[in-house]
Formats: sequence, C-alpha cells, structure tokens
Amino acid sequence: MMDQKQEMYEFVNRGDEHYMAHISLDCVIFGFHANQLKVLLVKIRHDDRWALPGGFVRNEETMEEAANRVLNERTGLDNIFLQQFHVFSDIYRSNTEKFLELMRSEGIEVEKNNWLTQRFISVGFYALVNYEDAIPAKSWDSEVCEWFDLQTVGELILDHNKIIEAALETMRRQLNFQPIGYNLLPGKFTMPELQKLYETILGKTLDRRNFQRKMLGYGVLVRLEEHRKGGAHKAPYLYRFNLEQYQKALKEGLQGGW
Repeated sequence: MMDQKQEMYEFVNRGDEHYMAHISLDCVIFGFHANQLKVLLVKIRHDDRWALPGGFVRNEETMEEAANRVLNERTGLDNIFLQQFHVFSDIYRSNTEKFLELMRSEGIEVEKNNWLTQRFISVGFYALVNYEDAIPAKSWDSEVCEWFDLQTVGELILDHNKIIEAALETMRRQLNFQPIGYNLLPGKFTMPELQKLYETILGKTLDRRNFQRKMLGYGVLVRLEEHRKGGAHKAPYLYRFNLEQYQKALKEGLQGGW
C-alpha cells in the first residue's frame, strides 16, 4: 500500500493518465444549522487559506458522477441534491507558482510540463445536504474539512469566493422552483426555522405574518400535532413538507416573489 507522500507524487505526476486534462470541478456544499446557512470548506495542506471541496474527472466518469464522488468523499452521503450551475473559465484563475510552492513544501518534485500546471476551467456544482447527516472528511491533500457560517467565510484560494457567490445567487433564483427547503431542513421543523432559512438565503428580513400566510397558501406544508420543546417562549408547532404536493407546486413554480 502506498504511503501518503507516494500517493501524492503519483497523483501529481501520473494523474493525467487517469483524469481528463484541463477540466476540474468545485462543489459548494450548503447545510443549515442553528438558523445559519453553512458552507463546507477544506483547508489545504501548507496553506493558511481555505477552499471549496473539489476534484478532477476520471476518464471513465461523467461530470455528474465525478461531482457525486467528491460529495460522498467529503460528507459520506449519497443521493444528494446536486446541480451544475456555472463554468468558471478565467484565463488566469490558476496559480501555478503557489502550486509549485506547495509541492516543494511536501518534498515532491514536479516533472516538466506537469498536467496540473496547465490551464484549467472549473465546472461549479451546488449541493444541499442535511447538516446532521453529513460527516465532514479530510483527504490526503487537506488538513481539515469543516462547516463555516456563510457570513464568516474569509478569503479563499483562487476564485472560490466568486464560485460561492454564484452558487448562492443561483439558489436564490431557484428558491421557487427547486426543493431547497426540503433538502436543507430536518424532517420536522418550525415555521420560524423555515423563515430563517429563506432569510439567510435571500439576505434580507421577511415579514413573519406575510411569510407564514404565503407558505401555508402553497399547500405544501403539513402541521403536526407536535411542538418544538425548549426555549423561553411559547413552543411553536412543528411542520413537515408534503413532498408530493411540494414537487407538484415546484413544477409550476411557487407564485410570488420574496
């Protein structure tokens, strides 16, 4: 069995035998916890900055299969809501000098005309996961993999901040057409939790009464005879999505803007 350094050397200098050249993928993995929209990030070895989980496309894979593999490796989950949303192709988006510096830090010699020093375009995907189900996992090229509140994300490598912004904007546009609430919330949730999810995605405060009236008017929620326990205020009712009605309504588009 190869040790970590040997595995890294083989990937860096022989990866072009197994992966498609000039194309990569980056995954914006969203979760929702404690009334905060979260994004999963990895910390690159020998680098103070963080990055989006990503990877390359094996010769025998489709782009979607590669993205699902990356998601499984980072969260342990399968059958995740996943959507391709943009291609990032700025000519100078890669940083060859930084890559070579990192390889020197690892003690790995990079062979001439290495495939990773060439120009890459990246296909962006965004994924929605249940925060409680995901188990963040690092890999040989990263030190840590963990959740960040979206508002606390600092400067990331390359164009990854731009990729997150594009993913968030896509999710905002699709809020009335994709099962975003169903994929980010637990099976049972309160109306305030649902409203907070919408507010964090939209980046603005919504009127409580109008929001509740609109959501109940769609006919996609089922109120349960259960309450959220704990807290100083009156315990709110729990709801769940009627998935059949939700999917039907989304096909037509939930009416009204936010």
